[in-house]
Amino acid sequence: KRKITGGRRKPARSRRAYERDRYPAETTIGEDEIVIRRVRGGNIKVAAKSVQYANVVDDSNKVVRVKILGVAKNPANKDYERRQVITKGTIIKTELGLARVTSRPGQDGVVNAVLVKS
Repeated sequence: KRKITGGRRKPARSRRAYERDRYPAETTIGEDEIVIRRVRGGNIKVAAKSVQYANVVDDSNKVVRVKILGVAKNPANKDYERRQVITKGTIIKTELGLARVTSRPGQDGVVNAVLVKS
């Protein structure tokens, strides 16, 4: 942004650490790969770069670890659907059938899902 005179406006201060951003993890299907990040307050976030298995809750409320076969639908972004990126709300194809992702793989490091009635 410039002044009316054409001169450049200088920022009043530089960027603070808490204002910085990170690139999204964009979790894909493949060999398990996670990244541990230190976040504000000294806490950690576990970002999954790629995952192979999902913890799926079936009809009888049992949790089963199943292989992810692919991404059926991603309402967050149609480009993610094409690139097979897993986010919260993604419908994934598993060995048990279609399942909706309930966790945030880019922040939790795991894929938890519930079976979708089809």
